[in-house]
Amino acid sequence: MKTATFAAVAGALAVSVAASPAVASRATTVTPITVKGNAFFAGDKRFYIRGVDYQPGGSSDPKDPIADAASCKRDIAKFTSLGLNTIRVYTVDNTANHDECMNALAAAGIYLALDVNTPKYSINRMEPEVSYNKVYLQNVFATIDVFAKYDNTLLFFSGNEVINDDATTACAPFVKATTRDMKSYINARGYRSIPVGYSAADVDSNRLEMAEYMNCGPDSVRSDFFAFNDYSWCDPSSFSTSGWDQKVAKFSKYSIPLFLSEYGCNTNSRKFEEVKSLYSTDMTSVYSGGLVYEYSEEGTKYGLVTINGNSVTEGADFSALKSALAGTAAPSGDGGYQSNLAASECPSESKTWNVTIASDQLPAFPGGASDFLTKGAGIGAGLKGAGSQTSGSKTTSLASAAAGAVTSGAAASASKTGAASALRPGEFSLAPVVCGLIVLVSSLFGGALVL
Repeated sequence: MKTATFAAVAGALAVSVAASPAVASRATTVTPITVKGNAFFAGDKRFYIRGVDYQPGGSSDPKDPIADAASCKRDIAKFTSLGLNTIRVYTVDNTANHDECMNALAAAGIYLALDVNTPKYSINRMEPEVSYNKVYLQNVFATIDVFAKYDNTLLFFSGNEVINDDATTACAPFVKATTRDMKSYINARGYRSIPVGYSAADVDSNRLEMAEYMNCGPDSVRSDFFAFNDYSWCDPSSFSTSGWDQKVAKFSKYSIPLFLSEYGCNTNSRKFEEVKSLYSTDMTSVYSGGLVYEYSEEGTKYGLVTINGNSVTEGADFSALKSALAGTAAPSGDGGYQSNLAASECPSESKTWNVTIASDQLPAFPGGASDFLTKGAGIGAGLKGAGSQTSGSKTTSLASAAAGAVTSGAAASASKTGAASALRPGEFSLAPVVCGLIVLVSSLFGGALVL
């Protein structure tokens, strides 16, 4: 999201766990999405994300669009008209009730890709070690608790554009720890395997390194998918002129699902000509679709519609996207997905990849949060809480990347991990301090702090 101030990382490295409470059943008309190889599937059918980013009001006025049932249902009619199967929401209130909207989305065959961060409960990349703490984890876990019960919860984003230039790559271990921790919490609580992954910024110099980093190491610390924002196809263009052919080549052996978390360059008139390539065999052996930025106009000239009170006016971009999607069916069969690719190798340190923490280590689980794993997170803070970004310590401990991670359901995990392995003291690391200093220097000389 182009105007968010902080990006979220979340979670807690799970340890020994007890059986979790049963998840409330929901009447639904959708099949939960799973990951197979480098693709998403609904049952045995390949699933391609055909969606939009949905946050009416934008980051300047964060509200929960799926807690407002009337507006949600109004906009579902537009989603259906466009031919969508997914919406992405950047901010939700984890104290609100979402049943009516989520069930209406399910009835329309629409899934939710959800960011777990909020403006007050997120990682501050100036001080990641301070903002990665028990208070923050409680709120993120509470969000998982709220949305795990819905079959049309497609996936969780553990962060959005945390790394937004070469100077901030030293903070990448916190992003990876986030994904590890959320996956462990989902397993600890006995929920279905809801995919967890990261949405990267449109930064060409370290995009591949970030993707490799999120997909290297043990399964318990690797992302379930990787997404990135890409505004490089500006109409009129083509598969080769835009450079998308080269990106497909770079990621041709990437072993987990890959998709665009934001796309739709607005430098010129948007015709969405990239849709034809995105859902063709030019790309479907590597990519699983994408999300157009964005549904409502928020002053950046990316909106497909303009919302004025209860009135929604379709713009030219709405018509262009509707036409592009209607004229582009998904490939038949499995689209050339690959089921047996190997995990990535962790990238080496370079001038564009300043990660000094060893590839087999990550920030350790914050102290005091282990009760969430056995008892649940409880009620979240919603959008009016005091915030969590100053609740931690400047001292960061490191541990083995997969120490204590829960890799299966609650009953099985008790025999696989022990509390001591995840909660043991780790060694102190200067990496977060270095990251904060780098970001500070970058900001003084024009580096962006916004996501």
